[in-house]
Amino acid sequence: MALATPQGIGAIGVVRLSGKGCIELVDAVFPSKQLDKQPANTIHVGLIVDGETKVDEAVVSIFKSPKSYTGEDIVEISCHGSNYIIQQLIELCIKKGARLAKPGEFTMRAFLNGKMDLVQAEAVADLIASGTKAAQETALNQVRGGFSHVLSNLREELISFSALIELELDFSQEDVEFADRTRLKNLLDHLDKTVHALLESFQLGNVIKNGVSVAIIGKPNAGKSTLLNTLLKENRAIVSAIAGTTRDTIEEVLNIEGILFRLIDTAGMRESMDEIESIGVEKSKEKMKSADIVVYLYDANKTQENELYEVETELKRLSKHYLLVGNKIDDPSSLHQLNASCLPHQIYISAKSDINIDALKRRLSTSVVHGSVHSEQTVVTNARHFQSLQKISDAIKAIQKGMTENIPGDLLAIDIRQCLYHLGEITGTITNEDQLDFIFSKFCIGK
Repeated sequence: MALATPQGIGAIGVVRLSGKGCIELVDAVFPSKQLDKQPANTIHVGLIVDGETKVDEAVVSIFKSPKSYTGEDIVEISCHGSNYIIQQLIELCIKKGARLAKPGEFTMRAFLNGKMDLVQAEAVADLIASGTKAAQETALNQVRGGFSHVLSNLREELISFSALIELELDFSQEDVEFADRTRLKNLLDHLDKTVHALLESFQLGNVIKNGVSVAIIGKPNAGKSTLLNTLLKENRAIVSAIAGTTRDTIEEVLNIEGILFRLIDTAGMRESMDEIESIGVEKSKEKMKSADIVVYLYDANKTQENELYEVETELKRLSKHYLLVGNKIDDPSSLHQLNASCLPHQIYISAKSDINIDALKRRLSTSVVHGSVHSEQTVVTNARHFQSLQKISDAIKAIQKGMTENIPGDLLAIDIRQCLYHLGEITGTITNEDQLDFIFSKFCIGK
């Protein structure tokens, strides 16, 4: 039993119970109807009582095994959203024999009862945490079994070959082959290609799930704070003509085409005798090193091209994705030449006058996402899945090498079993209790 809605005062609070006897337990505090006699998937209105004391008027929803989220009997009590009422209801259920659920226990029960595999269960947490359209669509695709379907089809084919090779071992004296080696080779090539594509998708998946950190760096008065304010369409950072106004990093989130970009406005990069400003400069350097993308903003009217070459050389040395952004092109005395520079990754804007800001957003987006993200796309977003896919890739290479070297069937069978093991690790066909506890401990209580 757990509160399935967020803590705090709201219109309603939903207390969820799952497991054998939960309908009878609620029946004891809901005298309006005899719930165990009611059909599945029905809703009932009445009073929740504790003896002679009225606790609340509530809506009770009944879901019966096996047609429920967990595969067990479930009762959901929708009461008024008062913290006091919710606490009274929870204490009443505990007094009647319920216990508080662990984090993710409802979804763990759904997994253990075969309502979903482990990939789908983990995607539930991602769906709850999704903050953009891309994250929501990717998680929803996995909840509906998109990734699982790809893996299960490949696993079934590999199992069939594994069984035939195992059969060959029983007839080793007759020197016969039941498994068609050409078909096995073609399957391995297909599996290798699929796994490689999934591994490649992890970079995009990480971007969709966790967002992209963007450090806006440059000299003082380059317009970094103005650019942050323009991108956010609000006055988040203090803007002043005085150099060194920003002395600490300021971080805000911007959604560009379904991807979260964590924008970091940094202190101006210069030598300073001011102790506080110097600390800010050092923080800027740290943010630059850890950021996924660096936007180097410079005054297009004052910066020489040889200086930009030096900046670019340093960013390349740090192996950074970067954009060179010339600012203040709305200045009538602008000296910049839009077509003269041969530097790549360069774009000209006016942060103050909102010139080319949309073009900058597109450049940021295409720096991390090639093409569009759509709901049918199978994208790996989970580090655990990525690690298992790497092991699968190694196992496939071992099988392919064994076939090339014509190793005996018993040794080939060992490599195939290893590949199947890691495929099963992803979907939860092969798992252990400690692993499940770790995975579901990251869920919210009530889910």
